[in-house]
Amino acid sequence: MSHPADTNASIWQSSEIVGHWAQLASERERTHAAQWRFMAGLLPFAEQQPFTFLDLGAGTGSLSRAILDRYPNAVAVLADFSAHMMGAGDSEMQPFAGRYHYVEFDISAGNWPAAIPETVDAVVTSLFVHHLPDERKQSLFTEIFTRLAPGGWSLNYDPVRTEDDVARAVWERVNDRENPEAARRRLNPTPEERARHENHVRYIIPLGQQLGYLRSAGFEGVDAYWKRLDYAIYGGCRGS
Repeated sequence: MSHPADTNASIWQSSEIVGHWAQLASERERTHAAQWRFMAGLLPFAEQQPFTFLDLGAGTGSLSRAILDRYPNAVAVLADFSAHMMGAGDSEMQPFAGRYHYVEFDISAGNWPAAIPETVDAVVTSLFVHHLPDERKQSLFTEIFTRLAPGGWSLNYDPVRTEDDVARAVWERVNDRENPEAARRRLNPTPEERARHENHVRYIIPLGQQLGYLRSAGFEGVDAYWKRLDYAIYGGCRGS
């Protein structure tokens, strides 16, 4: 499949784009907050248990905050490529000062920085993996597996694609009805909105393909633990 020119790096290094992302914070909270809380509950830890988790492509830390709020003794390592996004995240993460730190990591290129622990108890992502080409998705899942402690979990929340035209029409009809402004941005975008949309959808692939990548990497318990239309929470664990 051919793709538009990949502008992902320049988009997320742009202070203008990060500013736009911040402006849509309330919309994202309304749309995704319940899923972030659900992901926190999927993690197999007792409420007071201390553990360290890695949030890849963490952005401003929305998912990390949901996990840290549920588990008061958890510690987060947030990895992101965008200095602007991490700067905005430091402000949002202040209620959890002392329990988190950011690490700059160009995840698309690999080469894990030394500041990321060799072993963590969980790895999570939210609205990030779909930005990666297929071969990088697959290699990233393998790298995550090697970083997990025995019994550790990896969970991803991301949009997925369908090859079924009827299902796709249903997804769009329901989403457009529930979010008319998002429908307007998709159907009648400004040039800037079109660029952001192309960046968003470029590498989205079917859910089943990604579950296969996880199984190939060695994960057990691989499943879609939540799904609604074109969004899914999926993952698996490293065996004990």
